[in-house]
Amino acid sequence: MSLIRPTASTSTFRALGLGLGGRGLHTSRALAIRASGVRRDATVAADETGGFKYIPGGPILKGTVNDAVSDLPASRSHGSYHWAFERVLSAALVPVTVGAAVSTGSAYPILDGILAVSLIVHSHIGFDSCRVDYLHPRKFPVIGPIASWILKIATGLSVWGVYEFNTNDVGLTELVRRLWTA
Repeated sequence: MSLIRPTASTSTFRALGLGLGGRGLHTSRALAIRASGVRRDATVAADETGGFKYIPGGPILKGTVNDAVSDLPASRSHGSYHWAFERVLSAALVPVTVGAAVSTGSAYPILDGILAVSLIVHSHIGFDSCRVDYLHPRKFPVIGPIASWILKIATGLSVWGVYEFNTNDVGLTELVRRLWTA
C-alpha cells in the first residue's frame, strides 16, 4: 500500500460497479431505480413525470397537442388590416421625419405633432407585438393582462406628455435640433 496513492481491492470496484466491463452510471430509468435501492411501484401515474408531480395552474396550456384551437372572435383591428396599418405607418415615418428635420418645429407645429404621435403609435405597436408573443394572456392569465394595461397606460401618458411638450415648450423637432447642436 502506498501513502501517496492508496489502492483499493478489485472487490471494492466490483461492489461499486466500477470494475472492468461494469457500468457505474445507468442511463435507463429502470436500471437507475434498481441500482439506487429505493423501492418504487412498477407503474407510474399519468400525472407524474420523472418522479415529479404535475401541479395544475402553471404556465401549461390545457388540452393536448391534437385538440383543435378555438376560433377567436372576428375583429377588424387584427389580421390583414392591422398588418397593413403597421406597414403604412412605418413607411409614412420616413417622409414625416425628413419633413420635420428640414423644417423647424416652431414654424410647423402640426408636422411636429404628427411626427411625435406617429412615433408613439409605432412604438406601441412594436411593444404590443412583443407582449403578445411573450406574455400571451392565455398562457399567463395574470401577468399578460397586467402587461397589456401597463402598455396602454404608458402609451396614453406618452401622448399626453408629447402634447404638453409641443404646446407649452419648444416641441420635439426643436428639442432634437438643440441636442444635435449642443
